[in-house]
Amino acid sequence: MINSSPKSLGYRFPAEWETHRATWLSYPKTNESWPCNIKEVEKAYNEFVKTISRGEEVHINIDNREKELQVSEALYKVGVDLSKIIFHHIITDDCWTRDHGPAFLVDKEGNSAVIDWEFNAWGNKYSSRNDSRVPEQIAAYRKVQRFVPGIVMEGGSIEVNGNGTLLTTSACLFNGNRNPGLSAGQIEQYLRNYYCVNTILWLEEGIAGDDTDGHIDDVARFADAGTLIMAVEEDKGNGNYKPLQRNLELALKFRLSDGSIPTIVELPMPEYQELNGLPLPASYVNFYICNTGVIVPVFNCKNDNKALDILGRVFSVREIIPIDATSVIHGLGSWHCLSQQEAICLSFEQFPFSGGQFPVAVLFPAAEIAFSVSHFR
Repeated sequence: MINSSPKSLGYRFPAEWETHRATWLSYPKTNESWPCNIKEVEKAYNEFVKTISRGEEVHINIDNREKELQVSEALYKVGVDLSKIIFHHIITDDCWTRDHGPAFLVDKEGNSAVIDWEFNAWGNKYSSRNDSRVPEQIAAYRKVQRFVPGIVMEGGSIEVNGNGTLLTTSACLFNGNRNPGLSAGQIEQYLRNYYCVNTILWLEEGIAGDDTDGHIDDVARFADAGTLIMAVEEDKGNGNYKPLQRNLELALKFRLSDGSIPTIVELPMPEYQELNGLPLPASYVNFYICNTGVIVPVFNCKNDNKALDILGRVFSVREIIPIDATSVIHGLGSWHCLSQQEAICLSFEQFPFSGGQFPVAVLFPAAEIAFSVSHFR
């Protein structure tokens, strides 16, 4: 653990589309997230692991050796190359690695480090005793520096474009159940210093059914440094319609860190999903960009193909890989929430914030989109 901020020491938090060394996961278990349908969840999850492992290592936190053997057998049966899977006997309360896992940083010398944010299970809604210790254990395994800001933050609450801009929501980060003693300005300074960005862009609310109080990864994502994908609800009678329209209005006024206007891509929401009469936070925006392609949650509804077509145009240099998330969404999250990328450590002379550009080999950006306007749907 060190006291200086990552930004002051030359680190950066890479965009998700940059080359991964690995993806980190915590294997699901029967708990508050999935009290009844764990077998269906495991089936979908194993397909998720299989897809990621085609292009990178997959590190899986799992409770013990017995469970490791069970999961290894299940993965082998669905065709996973087990040489790509590394198990860690790290006990977790739940499987949402995006939030309880570390944020992986790199610097221009090829060094890596992690941020170990405080994790309080989205405002002390659930147990977090084991989850809160995960980043420290992963940092010890990797033998890398660990930055400890000392405030609550979840990986699903922020999104970066890899070029100095961070996107988040006020509904989540300003919620009194996270950091009630901090002002808006102090929170922004933590974001700049630890995620190593210059510009913070704020949306407002998340979507109905999201127990995280409005994580950004259900409402808006960067596809590349200048392209912003926005979730929109087409049904005016749906409770998500007005909040997502308001977020879209704000996004259309955004200026990125370099002063440019982002291209805005509208992505429809799935049809309304519920469990026991309560809304589920189903969103196509909760995709995960891995080395293999873009893994998109689908929900067996009419907008699946429309969403896949839009994402196919945006990420035309990548494979779009739909995986059924109808069981997983019962836990109130999807593929992005479940995963945390670890960027590869490459040494290169050109580096952001110094006037340089990334080497082409380091990036797998969205395709260049030849539109005459900065907004399309």
